[in-house]
Amino acid sequence: MATAWFRFYEELNDFLAPERRKTEFSYRCARAATVKNAIEALGVPHTEVELILVNGESVDFSYRVREGDRVSVYPKFEALDVGPLVRVRPRPLREARFIADAHLGGLARLLRMLGFDTLYDNTYDDFDICVRAKQEGRIILTRDRELLKCRTITHGCYVHARKPQEQLKEVVERLQLASSARPFSRCLHCNLLLAPVPKEQVLERLPPTVAQVHERFSTCEGCHRVFWEGSHWERMRALLSGCLPRQGTGGMEGAGA
Repeated sequence: MATAWFRFYEELNDFLAPERRKTEFSYRCARAATVKNAIEALGVPHTEVELILVNGESVDFSYRVREGDRVSVYPKFEALDVGPLVRVRPRPLREARFIADAHLGGLARLLRMLGFDTLYDNTYDDFDICVRAKQEGRIILTRDRELLKCRTITHGCYVHARKPQEQLKEVVERLQLASSARPFSRCLHCNLLLAPVPKEQVLERLPPTVAQVHERFSTCEGCHRVFWEGSHWERMRALLSGCLPRQGTGGMEGAGA
């Protein structure tokens, strides 16, 4: 057994027991425990961690905790580039491709609305999610911290908010997605990118009032739905306005079917 001192920062404290939050505390680690083992035993999924300092030096998850070590554990830094110090994973944590678990269908739809490649199927179990995430380089979105402790997962995000719109705002801010969003460029049903289509090619499929008023249309090659900038598009644009800069929700193709 080795007794070390731990201190967790910012939102990582949400995973800890109340008496361990925002303070340094001692913890007896199992024999030959890695720092990853210790962090997850304390309740923090490894996917939430961006930087670990032991006695002031950056280490990776395989570091074995020693008697008297002082361990500082950090989430993603918002305003400071710590790239040269990061040792916990071989490539950046944040990539704008996602897979959402069965409880986050609303969030998945909103992320697609922003143009992000987001897999979702409420029949996926934890094994399916882990396999797809690893094979396709996706960030797992979940409210299940135990899922994020799976050793094969390197990219994941625990979603704290409970309502889809609040979840979207949390994920956009935390993963700094605003600059890479492409609203209304992806099918909400199939997750495929939309393609512009001449009006004459879809004219027979349009309601008469839509054909009279609108000139720009997009289509999905997967489900063959046709999209246009109708009242539904306006409602979705308003919904997204709180997550993106003002100019970020205009000038994109379709959201009616």
